[in-house]
Amino acid sequence: MHIVLLLVAVLDVAGIWMLFTKARRPGWAAIIPIYNYWVMLKVAGRSGWWLIFLFIPIVNIVIGIIVLSDIAKSFGKGVGFTVGLVLLSFIFFPILGFGSAQYRGPRGRAAVGY
Repeated sequence: MHIVLLLVAVLDVAGIWMLFTKARRPGWAAIIPIYNYWVMLKVAGRSGWWLIFLFIPIVNIVIGIIVLSDIAKSFGKGVGFTVGLVLLSFIFFPILGFGSAQYRGPRGRAAVGY
């Protein structure tokens, strides 16, 4: 059982690493606690101040869903992909990172200057 959990964690981190790389952010940020959330907020087009909300119980769930929705939009994906990121992130992050999805800028804006 522990091996399965370890493999799921490695797959999740690898997917996030590649997602950051596609968004022209440092891939190694995926393995640094707290900093990885800050980078995720930047990829999603949100202010770094949103990081504070992730430490507030219940609020962090809502903020997390909003950020995942923005990540999906940043890669040209819709609501269905957001649901996948929320429920099965260890599958959907690698799909974004290793798949053909291209980073379109924060929340789907044209990636000008990135």
